[in-house]
This record gives sequence, C-alpha cells and structure tokens, in this order.
Amino acid sequence: MMTLEDFKAARSVLAGVINNTELVYSAAFSKATGNNVYIKPENMQVTGAYKIRGAYYKISTLTEEEKSKGLVTASAGNHAQGVAYAAQAAGVEATIVMPTTTPLVKVNNTKDLGARVVLHGETFDDAADKAAELVREQGLTYIPPFNDLAVATGQGTIAYEIFQSLPDVDVILVPIGGGGLAAGVSTLAKLLNPGVKVIGVEPVGAASMKACLEAGHIVSLDRVETIADGVAVKTPGELIFPYIQQNIDEIITIDDTELVDAFLDMMEKHKMIVENAGLLPMAALSHLDCKGKNVVSVLSGGNMDVITVASLVQHGLINRGRVFTFSVQLPDRPGELLRVAKIVSKENGNIIKLEHNQFVNINRQSGVELRVTLEAFGHSHKRSILEAMRKAGYDAREANTGDFYD
Repeated sequence: MMTLEDFKAARSVLAGVINNTELVYSAAFSKATGNNVYIKPENMQVTGAYKIRGAYYKISTLTEEEKSKGLVTASAGNHAQGVAYAAQAAGVEATIVMPTTTPLVKVNNTKDLGARVVLHGETFDDAADKAAELVREQGLTYIPPFNDLAVATGQGTIAYEIFQSLPDVDVILVPIGGGGLAAGVSTLAKLLNPGVKVIGVEPVGAASMKACLEAGHIVSLDRVETIADGVAVKTPGELIFPYIQQNIDEIITIDDTELVDAFLDMMEKHKMIVENAGLLPMAALSHLDCKGKNVVSVLSGGNMDVITVASLVQHGLINRGRVFTFSVQLPDRPGELLRVAKIVSKENGNIIKLEHNQFVNINRQSGVELRVTLEAFGHSHKRSILEAMRKAGYDAREANTGDFYD
C-alpha cells in the first residue's frame, strides 16, 4: 500500500534533489474560468518534468545487487531523463528504450545524462516490450515508468507541495497516461484532506484510464492517437489502478485542438513552454462545473523540441483567426496588387507573405492568382477583411494557410 509514512519517506529522500516548484497564480485563467486557478509548474523541475520524483525515489529503494546489474526502463521521454539523472547520481549504468517518435530534445537530454538510448517502436507499449526483452536477455533491473508503488509514491510528493502553498485547495487537475502521477497525487491528497477533489485528464485519442474505469478492470486500447506523446499509453498500470479507482473523482477527456489553444495561452499569458501532456490540466479548466473554487493544475513537463513549438504556435494562431490566407483572381494590369494592399492596410491587416502567379490561366482579365497570408486580431477581424475585399469587387476566398514561415 501507499501510506502516509511512505510519502514522508519519499519526501525526505527527494529533499535537496528536486525543485520545490512553487504554485503560480493565474489571473488570466482565473478570470476566464471563474475559479481561482493556480499552476503547479513541474515543467520547471530539474529534468524539465515531474518524473524525476518517482525515478529517483524508486532507485533509492533498490539493493546494491539490483543496482549493480544496471538499470533499464521504457519511456516516451520524461521518465527516461528522470532515470538517467538518478542513475548518474547513484553511479549506475542505465539503458533507456524510447519510441522512435520521441521528440529529439528528450532523446538528446537523456543521452547527455549518461544513459544509453535504444529507439524502438512507435508507441510507449512497443518500447516497454523491448525493455522487457532486455531484462530477460541481460538481467537488467527494470525501473517502471508508472506501474510501481514506489514510483507512484515519489510522484505523489507533488501533493505535499500543493497543500503547503495552498492548504485550502478544492480541486487538483492532473494528467493521466499510465496512471502513476495520478495515483500518487490523488492518494496523498486524499490522505491530507479527504474532501479535496482530484480530477484526471486524458486526451480523447488515448483515454485508456477512462476505459479501464468504465470497464472496472484494466483494458488495453487498440491504438492511441494524440499529440500528447507523454500520455500516449494503451495499457495503464494494474498495480496502481486500485488507487485510481479509489481516489480519482472524475476523468475529463480533451481534444488535441484544445491542447493547441492551451499551448498558445501558456506562452502568451505566462511565458511558459509546456509540453502537450502537461497542457491537459490547463485545457480541462474550461470543462469544470464549479465556480469560485481554488483549483490547481499540475503541469507535468515542458520538454518539447523547437520544431514542435513552432508548429503549435502556427496552428494556434490559425485556429484563432490570427493568421489566415485568402486567394483572389486579379486582372493582369498594373496597380491591382497595390489596390489589394491598400484594402488590407485600411482594415488594419498585417501582410506576412504574398504569392503572385501570373500563369494560372490565359484570361488576362482574371489571369493572376494572388494568395495573401496576413495577421489579424481574430475571426471577426478576418471576416471584416474578407468582406472589405468583396465590397471592392474582389471574390476573395479563404485558402489553406499552409506554412506561413516559409
């Protein structure tokens, strides 16, 4: 069992190792949701994610014989860095099996911490199968990423810090992948205050824990499809499942498009880079059916490669109508391009890119295709620009924005 004494032991072991990530009050999200919203920024943790808590504590419980065999684990990235960090601190060799789809920043960070990285399969479950194979073949000691009570206990120490900063917390939102974080946080939270509500958050395309709770036992999804790679788990942990059943009050599922919006909000409102899995609790804020409550969203990590960051910014701006493209057919005569530019300028649009194709057809009266990509203030502003174009006699149509960074 995970007991209060176990959590106290974990907190003692982790003292001086991890960052005590102080809660950040979010005026913007509080205003938007009608609750008092606080952020638990585990993206600012030592390895960029909460996973170091469980990995470090688990390794501290191993015998010298277990450590001398060498360690192995499977991870989509954050647990990998936690194990690598803890293994390096303990002077132990570590092998990390990661899906081939793992962001490069997580792979490189893991290697930089001294671990050997093996890329295998497309999902976490594929990587876990390979790690189990290495245990059988090489006798390595396996460090589970979530299906382990010691690991979950280490993750659960987050709840101590939440209550220390906000004793009257009403709701805690926590992302769920395999379930270790949710099991640890919810169990300790209920031990500290049985009245606190703990809500798990999963992506729609990888809602494996919700499926298990509905079935009443562990089930496996046929496939997972989500941009939240850190929680893309087909089969949650059976050892921690009873704690989820007992202590998680509700599960909210989030569409990937909501994560894109949440990413943009976190960058603009709080200047934070948070990976998609860590954004789940932020996206879930708008799904809460309460008002005036003290709500804490646990941001599980921030390890994201620059290419993904750029893509999310682009898609977020497009989703909100702040960047869009329109196409229009122009007569092939001098001054038409200038006329279009003046209309856009008068409507306070900011042109990012122009594509001017004179060879779209042989009709000189409508022989030029112009594609204009521009910044706007939102969907209503976008519509007003398109309407101004039509009033000026142009059949302007919104087009696929594409990659406006090209």
